[in-house]
Amino acid sequence: MRLLQGWLALMMLMSSPLLNAAQCQASSGPQRVALLELYTSEGCSSCPPADRWLSGIASQGFGPERMVPLALHVDYWDYIGWKDRFANPVFSARQRDLVRGAGGRTVYTPQFMLNARDFRGMRGDTLTRAVDEINRLPAGADIKLVLKSVAKDNIEVAVTALPKTTANAVLYVALYQNDLSSEVRAGENSGVRLHHDYVVREWRGPIKLSANTANVWQQLITLKPDWVTAKMGVVAFVQDQSSGDVLQVLRLPLCPA
Repeated sequence: MRLLQGWLALMMLMSSPLLNAAQCQASSGPQRVALLELYTSEGCSSCPPADRWLSGIASQGFGPERMVPLALHVDYWDYIGWKDRFANPVFSARQRDLVRGAGGRTVYTPQFMLNARDFRGMRGDTLTRAVDEINRLPAGADIKLVLKSVAKDNIEVAVTALPKTTANAVLYVALYQNDLSSEVRAGENSGVRLHHDYVVREWRGPIKLSANTANVWQQLITLKPDWVTAKMGVVAFVQDQSSGDVLQVLRLPLCPA
């Protein structure tokens, strides 16, 4: 009942012309969108080519209606001598969980995960065929993203997620940033200037969802001083916690304040 009341309240707010003028929103479609996760590190000498490849993903015809990319920097390379400022132990833990869930034993960088499965087919049209196959599937969840405000130091994010096919669905919400760079002064990439896009800066989840219900998650997220909102966006995705399947993904750039 509370979830239903929250959904109705959100719909009433969204119908206000004044609020609609000051917010941006997006809704997922009937077909499934692919999620591509890159597990990378500034301390890994073989990672820069993968980072550059991910930066050019849109020019390869993979727009957000087909595939949403995210770069998650892991922390287990920090011991070599260069501490990756984008690294988060939560991302290292997620990588290990995904590998175990798919029956694997080894994590590595750079590692691409396509819809939570290890994917090494970045050459030729292998990725295109894999994404096309995912896009032909019906969406396993409906997602609506609403950014109610983007201020200097915070953003209010509201996500409505309705899982259709499972009672084990969870929601993840990520803030990412493009056009980032680092002058690496130690470790395997010492002396190299690295460029990054789709870097996850904030990560929320897993958030448990009720099946066949419009679950509403809303939170005020603090923006750090070095984050550039004009180069940021929000990604929300629903995943089956049992099978690991990504049921739907939605991306929305941050709107001007």
